[in-house]
Amino acid sequence: MTRPIIALDFSSFEETLDFLDLFDESLYVKIGMESYLLNGPHVIRTIQERGHQIFLDLKLHDIPNTVERTMRGLAELGVDMVNVHAQGGSKMMQAAVEAYKSVHPSGTVLAVTQLTSLSEEQFIQETKSQLSLEENIIHYAQLAQQSGIDGVVCSPLESQAVHTVCGEEFLTVTPGIRLSDAQADDQSRVVTPNRARQLESDYIVVGRPITLADDPVQAYQQIKANWEGQDE
Repeated sequence: MTRPIIALDFSSFEETLDFLDLFDESLYVKIGMESYLLNGPHVIRTIQERGHQIFLDLKLHDIPNTVERTMRGLAELGVDMVNVHAQGGSKMMQAAVEAYKSVHPSGTVLAVTQLTSLSEEQFIQETKSQLSLEENIIHYAQLAQQSGIDGVVCSPLESQAVHTVCGEEFLTVTPGIRLSDAQADDQSRVVTPNRARQLESDYIVVGRPITLADDPVQAYQQIKANWEGQDE
């Protein structure tokens, strides 16, 4: 069973370290755009030195050449997981995977399908797509797989469908996780950790329910137990 990935969406380097100091175990954490842009590679190296795994969530989306060069640089950091936007297209995704794996073969490269803050209504209204939101996500998952990507970021609600089309080895990494009594915040497609497991998510990503909790360690253990089916 994989560990829940904790989204460390803090503005300052000090806040990030203070949070990690609360734990006496190795964690899997997500560093997003805000933290990386404000603190640079130093935040990655410091967290690695503390023995934690890292998902570097930058959602790269640019022309293939730019993404290729950027991914080669990110691979030097040796993080466990990185991602790009599937909307960048197959050539961009292929360039991303080839560049990253040439430097860090064991790293995992994901493609973001659609953000979990996006509702079905907003998707249809703003994209004018003839596909439903889930159909669009499945399309991007297939495109990502054909491009050599290891898996996708999607909501748990699409995880089973992605596995049905792309196979069990194709990873689904799923944000939008909340305990049943928690607020959804700005997320539109949310489920509990236990429900995400039932829906065949390979990894769950949890931020504010842990980082903003009165007792983050207890909140993490509760979410972990629910994810593992011990607290159903």
